[in-house]
Amino acid sequence: MPITAVVWDVDDTLFDYTTADRAGMRGHLAAEGLLDAYETVEQALTLWREITDRQWARYAAGETSFEGQRRDRVRVFLEEELTDDEADSWFGRYLAHYESAWALFPDVLPVLDALAASHRHAVLSNSSLHVQDPKLRALGVRDRFETVLCAAELGFSKPDARAFRAACDALELAPHRVAYVGDHPEIDGRGAAEAGLLSVWIDRSGVSTVTDTPMASRPEGPTGLRRIASLAELPAVLGGDTRFGAPSTFG
Repeated sequence: MPITAVVWDVDDTLFDYTTADRAGMRGHLAAEGLLDAYETVEQALTLWREITDRQWARYAAGETSFEGQRRDRVRVFLEEELTDDEADSWFGRYLAHYESAWALFPDVLPVLDALAASHRHAVLSNSSLHVQDPKLRALGVRDRFETVLCAAELGFSKPDARAFRAACDALELAPHRVAYVGDHPEIDGRGAAEAGLLSVWIDRSGVSTVTDTPMASRPEGPTGLRRIASLAELPAVLGGDTRFGAPSTFG
């Protein structure tokens, strides 16, 4: 049976999160007079991401509110006891810098245009609708997707098969009729493949060897996995070419 729908990851798949995050933090730290507190912007960004992951896990577990995890990220990062208003203000200033750097990858709109008439589209993200729905609207692509599903509202996250199957259920399609496109070889790639979807791993850097996972033991990857370097390759993969990542620059 042919693939009739594509479900998409957002961050670092459609949206260039890494670049925006780095640019946003650099601009914010400079504006706040905090650059000298760190050896490099990367050091500050690494700390911010670690704190974000921990606080987001608390939110996903129902231990704090969406606003609460944002405030606690600021308090832990600054190592200061801030009021809610002070934390909200600091985060708001950071957000302004971050959002000013938002951009889609250049291969996104061409592939969405190319597949618009042939495939249905949806989003499955490990984030929250509070974050992803406004982001997709700001980037001008929300109307390209029938539905947007996020882990915070679903109650489970990728690579849990239930997350991928929830997306298929929302589209009223069996998993083997759906492709999933994401940037993480395990969370997205293996997770989608093991849930029964055609899994397409977008590896733009081309430097990941995945040497620390079982995937590396099989050159083709698990059943249903394709590896591509650009979304320009996706229409050929969906068209039924079953070679690994074909036609791909990986060879």
